Amino acid sequence: MVFKSKIKWVALFVLALSMGSLLVHLSITKFSAAGLVQYSPLAALRQDFGSLIGTQGSRSKKLWGNVKAFESLQPYANPRTNYPAPNEENNGFIYAKVFGGFEKIRSSICDLVTISRLLNATLVIPEIQESLRSKGISYKLKSFSYLYNEEQFIASLTRDVIIVKSLPENLKAARKRNEFPTFKPKVSTSPNYYIQEVLPKLKRTQVIGLILTDGGCLQSILPPSMSELQRLRCRVAFHALQFRPEIEILGRLMVERLRAWGQPFLAYHPGLVRETLAYHGCAELFQDVHTELIQYRRAQMIRQGIVNEELSVDSHLRRDNGSCPLMPEEVGILLRAMGYPPKTIIYLAGSETFGGQRVLIPLRAMFSNLVDRTSLCSQKEFSDLIGPETSVPQDLFQPPPAKSEKQLKEEWNKAGPRPRPLPPPPDRPIYLHEKEGWYGWITESDTEPSPSAMDLKNQAHRLLWDALDYIVSVEADAFFPGFHNDGSKWPDFASLVMGQRLYESAASRTYRPDRKLLAELFNITRENMYHPKHNWTVSVKEHLNRSLDENGFIRQSLFSKPVSFLSHPLPECSCRTSSATVPNELKGKNGRFLYGGEDECPKWIQRGQEAGSLESVGGKTDDSESSDYDELPESDDGDSKNGTTLVFDRDEEWDPND
Repeated sequence: MVFKSKIKWVALFVLALSMGSLLVHLSITKFSAAGLVQYSPLAALRQDFGSLIGTQGSRSKKLWGNVKAFESLQPYANPRTNYPAPNEENNGFIYAKVFGGFEKIRSSICDLVTISRLLNATLVIPEIQESLRSKGISYKLKSFSYLYNEEQFIASLTRDVIIVKSLPENLKAARKRNEFPTFKPKVSTSPNYYIQEVLPKLKRTQVIGLILTDGGCLQSILPPSMSELQRLRCRVAFHALQFRPEIEILGRLMVERLRAWGQPFLAYHPGLVRETLAYHGCAELFQDVHTELIQYRRAQMIRQGIVNEELSVDSHLRRDNGSCPLMPEEVGILLRAMGYPPKTIIYLAGSETFGGQRVLIPLRAMFSNLVDRTSLCSQKEFSDLIGPETSVPQDLFQPPPAKSEKQLKEEWNKAGPRPRPLPPPPDRPIYLHEKEGWYGWITESDTEPSPSAMDLKNQAHRLLWDALDYIVSVEADAFFPGFHNDGSKWPDFASLVMGQRLYESAASRTYRPDRKLLAELFNITRENMYHPKHNWTVSVKEHLNRSLDENGFIRQSLFSKPVSFLSHPLPECSCRTSSATVPNELKGKNGRFLYGGEDECPKWIQRGQEAGSLESVGGKTDDSESSDYDELPESDDGDSKNGTTLVFDRDEEWDPND
């Protein structure tokens, strides 16, 4: 009994000692944890599951804030001089056929309206077509109303140009007999050509036709005396060209679904299009069949006179020149270097991403919330958008019929004298999955077959997908182009998006990266891209931040505007509020404004701007604290590896080249 009582006293003493030690540790922790960030389960829940519970994620100004240098710029495309209304007794009618992708069609329509105003002519609603081939596809896929709202287009431009849906009945038959002159102007055609060459024939025949395949029919930069025509381009592109209601509704619904996740989102357009890659000679950046497909298209362009270079060029030198797109893997590394966390919502725009899902694997590994239109919409919504269509036979692979035993014996008897050598082994069979793909022809033939009716219909559907992506990209909190200012003569999707964002909200966060400079940076760390040094990350941040402000603005004006006015519609289509500090104006060698030069906004715009700013101040929330969207701390050691680019939330065994 005495022994048991001693054990109890020892146990009680040990328990008291433990309690005392615990109290001492708690008191030490209380005084030493003043500078530590306290863990909040609710905050963590909001970070991880904010999209599920509907909370509004905080926005870091460094990643999502507006560019202050452009906050004073407002859209203003109204006429500013004596601008007479069009007269019905004009010089005649202009009808047109527009071929090309979404960006070419949009740019061409703007030029058509401008030329109609220049020639004082009535414009017939143009026909639009994604492909030069049209055999076997419905007329619906070639109509203007397939993509745009006809009634809105006509009503918005009543003070600029008279627009009709078709030629008068007495002229339709003559058009079918090709009695009217037809022109095929280039994208760099000057106004003098139309005044001196086209206008006399228009007055004589009352009708002319235009066939547009280059993405435009009027030079981008016009003389200062034609600034009203430039503003007309803006009114067409940003006000009159509204998508048909079904596209608008679904596009806005996609934006609402992205916003419903409670976080800002970034739109990214890779710009990986076979046509552009072939034009610039970027085949070696891809592998296997994709390289062959690019080279085949490049050979076609050389025969057509579009490319005046050799077939085989060093793609890596082209990339160092800035002539090739940033690959999705490189864009992911740039965004992580900027501080965008792995949970950032990235919308992938573009109806065509050459290389498919394979080239997107590294980007998707770095940003798991990479979504596209198929992630936001159901198949039924897409079917309702397309509407009823004429059924087209499927392109099913039909293997050659097997030879009968009688045929085989006849071939054997006719094979010649004996003895003869054994026949060669049979060719490897072409499996169904190899033939069904759009590139399946390359396994059997050296010549690309003409597109079938199903192929043409799918190409026409690309216009709808691009329209949806265009709506989302313009409304995005930030936009990053993978391939803009590509140096070709054609307009590109990313530049049109950047131009409309610049017009509607110049202060919105639109990156304008210099691919040549970024290629130099990537060459420094190409062998160790996933573990760059701190100095490299700082250089990337400095460049991308500069691309947001005046530096990127001036570069866009210098390189993109000469190709497409809609990619940089300033200063003609904007004004600056009087309360803002007037920037130092910068002019180019030809006297054109590269920066500055905007007129002062009228009073009604300034009053609306002041009212909007008061509302924003009244409803302002404290966004100085940001949980998931603040930049991660950086190491002060210049030679150490930066944490912001090291943490990619991936397994150690994950291979970026897989």
